[in-house]
Amino acid sequence: MTRVEKFQELRPLLFSIGYRLLGSVSEAEDAVQETWLRYEALSAAPVSAKAYLSTVVTRISINTLRSARVRREEYVGPWFPEPLLTDPYEDPERSAQLADSVSMAALLLLERLTPLERAAFVLREVFEFGFPEIASAVGRSESACRQLVVRARRHMTAGRPRFDADRREREELATRFFGALAEGDVEALREWLAADVQMVADSGGKAPQWAQGFFGVDPVSRVLALLLPLLVRIGGAVEPHQVNGQPGAIFRDRDGKVINTWTLDVVDGRIQTIRTVSNPDKLRHVGPVADAWAVLREAQQPAEGADRAGRSAAHRHAFRCAAP
Repeated sequence: MTRVEKFQELRPLLFSIGYRLLGSVSEAEDAVQETWLRYEALSAAPVSAKAYLSTVVTRISINTLRSARVRREEYVGPWFPEPLLTDPYEDPERSAQLADSVSMAALLLLERLTPLERAAFVLREVFEFGFPEIASAVGRSESACRQLVVRARRHMTAGRPRFDADRREREELATRFFGALAEGDVEALREWLAADVQMVADSGGKAPQWAQGFFGVDPVSRVLALLLPLLVRIGGAVEPHQVNGQPGAIFRDRDGKVINTWTLDVVDGRIQTIRTVSNPDKLRHVGPVADAWAVLREAQQPAEGADRAGRSAAHRHAFRCAAP
């Protein structure tokens, strides 16, 4: 196997490590590209390409994470990871664990860890690396890495999201939720929301912002009931889609450009959190990005006459199913 072929074989793993460490698709891709350049420049192939490449992408990601933390402290409003539609790394025996580890809730929890704790935890708990490999990757002794994992595990266990165990039930609930949204059925929407549900957006100051968010069944159900008519007015569409391994959706304008993405945290059979990402810098890998300010201005214009049946048909048309 050539060096290029070996790198391409391991590329999904390298990206998945980088994304879980950085919470950014673009930064993970940059880390993988830099890893390739270093691998390509080697005069002799390493004994283990996987060990070498995993070490390099981890160290690059740790350095990037340290500088990113400063930028995130200055970030406007809530900071969420860049939405990930598909995780390229697959392991059928651990698919549920891998999906949960890339969820918005889990990635936000990882933000509480130091860069070294985060790297040690991800390599050990998510990708099941041995401590000798982790020690090489983070530049610490094996005993120090064991302590890093213990501390990280303690932090993660204390705040770990309590997702419903049955992934199929999550998807069925999301289908019913988006169906109720399509119909503008406020009572049905309320049925699928937890009492302390929250709806929070990451715009980074570069798209319309929902103040500090909406909290509780009444405020969230009211804003949900108002959103779809506005989207229909500008000819937009909602595509239910897996986002970060969780039920979610992509909102698009009439030209198919991305307005934002949604993810739904489902706990105890109810939607606990709705997170939206509308910062255009975080959506470019999803597809061409809409001008969210222009979309909002158009949506707020007085609607021209349309009968109730026409609006209802438009609501249903606004939902285009996408393969999860």
